[in-house]
Amino acid sequence: MIEIAFPGGSAEGYVSGESGPGVLLFQDAIGLRPQIERMADRIASWGYVVLAPHVFWRDGRAADLAPTVDLRDPASRDAFFASGVGERMARLTPDVLQADGDVWLETLHGLPGVSGTAIGATGYCFGGRIALHLAASRPDDIAAIGMFHTGGIVTEEAGSPHTEVPRIRAAVLAGHADNDGSNTPGQIAAFDAALAAAGVDHRTAVYPNALHGYTMSDTAAYQEEAAERHFRELRELFDRTLKQ
Repeated sequence: MIEIAFPGGSAEGYVSGESGPGVLLFQDAIGLRPQIERMADRIASWGYVVLAPHVFWRDGRAADLAPTVDLRDPASRDAFFASGVGERMARLTPDVLQADGDVWLETLHGLPGVSGTAIGATGYCFGGRIALHLAASRPDDIAAIGMFHTGGIVTEEAGSPHTEVPRIRAAVLAGHADNDGSNTPGQIAAFDAALAAAGVDHRTAVYPNALHGYTMSDTAAYQEEAAERHFRELRELFDRTLKQ
């Protein structure tokens, strides 16, 4: 763990890897915890330096916000998500994310062993929206983004995440769950159409028999086949775009 200075406070960040291109890993709504650290370690083992920031730093330390129940029990998982998680996500407005994203990038570039200027990002659940927003606000820096079981990417609101697609230059990999109420087939189709219309290098797929949260082995939503597929496809994306 490292401490990252912000105006008015500091944020924890988990760092993994000794050398290679830099990657930002944006947590799901549950938070920065051992599961996220294990995922960062696996990505780092491919030859990257990974920074997983605690994006909810304004609401408390990572350990204080971490679940105290076993999220592999569906009822416990539902109770945790009803305990203020939505409010924490809502406070991360586009302006807040842009300011924080500048700090995450500066921190990652400053880590020992980070090579090159092209950065990759991968995000889970709402973390996929953070990756997309960062790619739109810093198009010269972000070369590739992964988005997995990311809900709310197409909405009726003026600031819908998919409206940021024309501003990105990153290659996009999106692994959607086929059983995700926050990301319907219609929304997936609209997101694909936005990517195609903008001429973005993209690969998207709907993973079968997958719930929202399928990558997270510490929750009831985990689906091993889909999680392993996501790792394979994410590695191909990063190797293709960051190790040229």
